[in-house]
Amino acid sequence: MKSLSLRAVEDAVGISNAYLSQLENNRIQEPSPTVLQKLSKAYSLPYIECLRLAGYPVPDESGVPRIVARLGETTPAEEEALAEYLHFLRLKRTGAKR
Repeated sequence: MKSLSLRAVEDAVGISNAYLSQLENNRIQEPSPTVLQKLSKAYSLPYIECLRLAGYPVPDESGVPRIVARLGETTPAEEEALAEYLHFLRLKRTGAKR
C-alpha cells in the first residue's frame, strides 16, 4: 500500500482532508462506495477489498451480485425504482421509444 499524506490524497482524489482525517480516526463508520473507489485508486488497493473492509457485502463465491455489493441492501421500492431507471437508460442507449 502506498504511504501518502492526507493532503496528497486530497489533491489526488478530491476528498477533503477533514473527511479523510475522520475516516482515518474511525469517526465515519460507513464511507460511500464512491469514496472507497477513489481511495482504492489512490492507494492502489483492490476496490472489492476496500468494500469488504468497510463492511459492504462483496461479490465472491457466495454469489452476491455486483449491484448488491455496490449498493448494499435495498427495499422493494428502491429495487423497483432502480429497475425502471435501468430500463430507461437502456432505451436511451438504443434510441428506442418507451
